[in-house]
Amino acid sequence: MLASQRSNPQPCGFFNDPSRECTCTPPMIQRYVSKISGPLLDRIDIHIDMPAVKYRELREDSGGETSSEIRDRVMKARDRQLARYQGEKIYSNAQMSSRQIRKYCNISADCERLLESAMTRLGLSARAHDRILKVSRTIADLDAAEDINTTHISEAIQYRSLDRSYWT
Repeated sequence: MLASQRSNPQPCGFFNDPSRECTCTPPMIQRYVSKISGPLLDRIDIHIDMPAVKYRELREDSGGETSSEIRDRVMKARDRQLARYQGEKIYSNAQMSSRQIRKYCNISADCERLLESAMTRLGLSARAHDRILKVSRTIADLDAAEDINTTHISEAIQYRSLDRSYWT
């Protein structure tokens, strides 16, 4: 599931804002965040903190990938997924069942240790575990990597920001 709606991790909306100070207390933040149920968060693949962008950053040429380069990379990743799931009743990583996750998301011992550590440290659910593996598989596809590696797992874990209690 993809959710594009913006949600602030606390009432004032200025947490981690470089130009404005957050005025919320930890109990206020906890009450605010507790309004979003854990099971609902578990069903969202990616949730990340997006700080406000400064005007100068908006205007400068970052020298990053162009839209057409990104599009090409995404199309190649989609082609990899279509080839991988040929004969299955799915066409993308997001649609994988638990059985398919075990089949297509084989990870090394280092990846296992990293994922286990994150699961334990962050108190993640089994559903979050599966979401991390699906997102890791997609990141690897975008990276044109045959196997999921620790970099892919680490990036996917970072996309679970609402599972972390960074605001207290």
